[in-house]
Order: sequence, then C-alpha cells, then structure tokens
Amino acid sequence: MRNIPSRLLAAIVLAAFAGGGVISALDAQAQKPIVCWKDKAGKVVGCGDSVPLEYQDSATKELDQRGITRKTTETAEERAKRGAQEKAMAEQKAVERKRRAEQSRQDDALINTFTNEKEIDLKRDRDLQVIDSQLNQLRVSHKNAIDREKDFKGRIDAATKDKKAASEYQKEEMARAHGDIAKFEQGIIAKQKEKEEVSKRYGEMKQRYIMLKGGSSAPATAAAPAKK
Repeated sequence: MRNIPSRLLAAIVLAAFAGGGVISALDAQAQKPIVCWKDKAGKVVGCGDSVPLEYQDSATKELDQRGITRKTTETAEERAKRGAQEKAMAEQKAVERKRRAEQSRQDDALINTFTNEKEIDLKRDRDLQVIDSQLNQLRVSHKNAIDREKDFKGRIDAATKDKKAASEYQKEEMARAHGDIAKFEQGIIAKQKEKEEVSKRYGEMKQRYIMLKGGSSAPATAAAPAKK
C-alpha cells in the first residue's frame, strides 16, 4: 500500500521551495483524489494517486480526502459481462419490436379481409374441403396400391405353387406397390395433421378478430365435420 503521508510531505517541501508555502501545498494535496484498487477477489490491495500498471484492468474506487467514494470502475471481466447483458437485452427488444410489427400487420390484414366472423368460418370450411378432397384421392390411391400388391403377390404365390420362378417384372411391381402403400399412408397422415392445423389456425384467427372488433359481430358457425 502506498505511503500517503510521504506523498503529502514531498508536496509540502516542493511547495516551500517554490515559494508557495505550506498552506498552498496542503490545499493542492487535499484536492487530489485517492484511488484504491482491488485484486481479482474484490479485495482492496492498495491506494494512491494512480493505479499501478498491473492493476489497470482491476476494479477501482476513487475517494476524496474525507474518505467518501466519488467514483467506481469495473474490472475488464465485469465490463465484458455487462456489455454482453446489454447486447442481449437490445437483441431481445429488437425481436419484440419485430414481433409487434408483424402482429400489427397481421391484424390489419385480418380486419381488411373479413367483414364478420361468419366469413372466417366460410373460408375455413372451403380450405378444409380442399384438404378433404386431397385426402379422398390419397385414400383411393392407397387402396389401389394395396390391390396391386395383393394381385402380384397372388401371381408370385401361384408361380411358386406350380414350382415356377416368379418373373422379375412381378417382383418389381410388387415391391413398387409396397412402396406406394407406405407413401400414401404417410400422405394421409400428413393431410390429417394439416386439417387439424387449419382448424386451429382459423380458431385463433377468429378469436383475434373478435378481440379486435371488441365483441362478436355475427353468430359463430361450427367447422364442417371432419371426414375420416
């Protein structure tokens, strides 16, 4: 720890030689702040009129001659941590602003597209009818693939029964039919999930529309029954 009385004495001696007197030296010295620096554990390890080079990145506090803290600084690690926190907060605010802007855009589109709740129900039903039509096509294709697989399996079984080898064409067609069955089954599952998502989306859209309008503007219409 630096010897502050020695520093004070040196200032008095210099002032006396310069003709400034002891009182002027004391006044000048009293105006200088005292800086204390800390180690990595946050413990004060020294005080003086300037921070040693090896402690430049340490936390410090500046005191006046009465011992009152007038200024503090952070460690390099603390500054980096605070900077990262401020950056994260700024990014979060930017994301929130973007979300609100997108919500405002969607609200404007919703209000400008529909004049009442019934129109939302009608649009939902039309979209669901399109998906139902696609589902029916997939189910028909799925059934045809099953029939093809059965047909070629029967041919292969008959050839085996007659102790004849199945043709490559029969094997390939049976394998193709089997692959089609799996493909159409996946398509049916995907379309059923799409129906659920469409119904949910229009339900949320309708609730938002009611809220924006401040209340119900038309009798609600139930969604068309789902076709299995």
